Amino acid sequence: MKVSADTNVLVRMLIEDDEMQAAAVKKVFRKAEMIVASCPALCEVVWILRSVYKLRRDDIASALRTLLDTENLVFDRKPVYTGLATLEAGGDFADGVIAAESERLGGETFLSFDKKAVSLLASQGYATRLL
Repeated sequence: MKVSADTNVLVRMLIEDDEMQAAAVKKVFRKAEMIVASCPALCEVVWILRSVYKLRRDDIASALRTLLDTENLVFDRKPVYTGLATLEAGGDFADGVIAAESERLGGETFLSFDKKAVSLLASQGYATRLL
C-alpha cells in the first residue's frame, strides 16, 4: 500500500496525544510500502506544532528529523531540508520550502518583505531580494 499522509496524520504520529489514533497511524505506517509527505503537509505540521502545541523551534526540528528518518517516507528532499535549515537558523520552515521549490520551478530570486527570511536564505546560497 502506498499512502499520502494528511497533516493531521503526521501530527498524530509526532505528538501521540491520542493513543488510539497514534496507534492506528503507526500500524498503517509500518505496513505501508510508501508514505508520501507533501511539502504543504509538512509546512502545516510545523505551523501546528508551533502555534497549537507551542513547541520550541529546536523541538520542532527534532520532531521533523525523526519523521524524515522514517524508512518508507517519501518527500521532496531539497525543499524540506532547506526548510529545516531555515527553521534551525531561526527562520520559518515554509520560507525555506518556498525558496527551494521556486528555484526548482525556475525562479531565480526569492522576493520578500521579510528581512529575516531574505537574510537566512541568502546565507544558504539563494539569490534574494528584500522589497
